[in-house]
Amino acid sequence: MNKPLYASPFIVMAALLAGPVTAQTALKLQPGLWEQSMTMKTSSGEMEAKMAQMQQQMASMPPEQRKMIEDMMAKQGLGMGGRSNSIRLCVSAEQAERGDMPQHDGNCKQEMLERTGTTIRYRFSCTGERPTTGEGEYTMTSPTSYNGRASVVTQVKGKPEKIDMTQTGHWVSADCGTIKPLKLNKP
Repeated sequence: MNKPLYASPFIVMAALLAGPVTAQTALKLQPGLWEQSMTMKTSSGEMEAKMAQMQQQMASMPPEQRKMIEDMMAKQGLGMGGRSNSIRLCVSAEQAERGDMPQHDGNCKQEMLERTGTTIRYRFSCTGERPTTGEGEYTMTSPTSYNGRASVVTQVKGKPEKIDMTQTGHWVSADCGTIKPLKLNKP
């Protein structure tokens, strides 16, 4: 049986990598609903195949089943974006003002390495079922947009899998709707 959408490595990784977006920079993010689009390239191609399968499953679901999954994701601080390779997340006014880093998974540690102007370099590591490490950078192009890249190593079927990602984010609206802000990473 296939894993449900909310357990997909794509969703977990997207939420994790969305974290550094709100790190304090010269520009502050606009609070509200954000959409993050990403592309991934893996060494095996397996992740891309799973993402395509997940997208196909979502497209073929009855509307009530799709709504149930979307509601579960919203409670976890995520939503489906307008495109097949995107997610939505909510940045609270407090997060935007303080520059806190949302943390979706309590098994992950994030560290800002360097901030130069509107660019932030960071690294992270996660323990648990799929140990994951990575580094990346984000550049704020305005309070309503950013772009970035990351290099990630995770475990797939007990073997290391390298993933190169590119991301763009844009502000959608001040109202997050049913999507709740990701939890703050409190010390």
